[in-house]
Amino acid sequence: MNPTLKKIFTPSQKKENFFLIAGPCVLEDEEMGFEIAEKISGICREMNIPYIFKASYKKANRSKLESFSGIGDEIALNLLYDIGKKFDLPVITDVHSYEEAYMAARYADVLQIPAFLCRQTELLVSAGETGRVVNIKKGQFLSPEAMQFAIEKIKSTNNSYVMATERGTTFGYGDLVVDFRGIPIMQSFGVPVVLDVTHSLQQPNQSKGITGGLPHLIGTMARAGIAAGADGLFIETHPNPEKAKSDGANMLKLDKLEGLLESLQKIRQAVISS
Repeated sequence: MNPTLKKIFTPSQKKENFFLIAGPCVLEDEEMGFEIAEKISGICREMNIPYIFKASYKKANRSKLESFSGIGDEIALNLLYDIGKKFDLPVITDVHSYEEAYMAARYADVLQIPAFLCRQTELLVSAGETGRVVNIKKGQFLSPEAMQFAIEKIKSTNNSYVMATERGTTFGYGDLVVDFRGIPIMQSFGVPVVLDVTHSLQQPNQSKGITGGLPHLIGTMARAGIAAGADGLFIETHPNPEKAKSDGANMLKLDKLEGLLESLQKIRQAVISS
């Protein structure tokens, strides 16, 4: 297991720092992936923040048929592997079926279960059987208490390396809200809990078929998550969100990440010293 992941799963009552899962929504090309990984890994090394590079190798749940879904599975998975190797980073990517779980496990250190699929038993069991770390995103329709059953499905495969991610609950048709009580509830199941900052600010199901978002609230959401005791944060970021091929409406501009992390570290220190 990558040393960063070992650090994340080392039991500790008050770890010095939160960990970060960050990167683009989807790999768009080789240059962009390496640019983002180099920038964030450098920042996190300076701040002693354990870092996992995130990028989907393909997007399987776009609203519109013609929306960008990826550069090709094998190309993207090899690129993901190369990024991890070059910068000595664990990498995480989404999987959507049991076949994808076994395939992606050859390239990625962490398999992520999308929120819409968090109850799919075959997918969860297959991901657990790979022996990789599994990050389960809580469905927008699910209570935090119900996540214990998804976690148990992974642990039934003798894989104890599980994370749970809060990413908001559906509020009407076009908005999400975060109930921060879910963070300690899911931590009680014995797993690290992540707050997905940027997806929590999505405004899905727009009539034009393109998801909206509230990126000006990223700092507010991230600070609230750290104050509530989240073990890690998930932040999608891009050098030019307005030109991103997926989820640009709720991404953090890459050059704003360092300042945000600096403010979050101060809050984290206040939390662990209280």
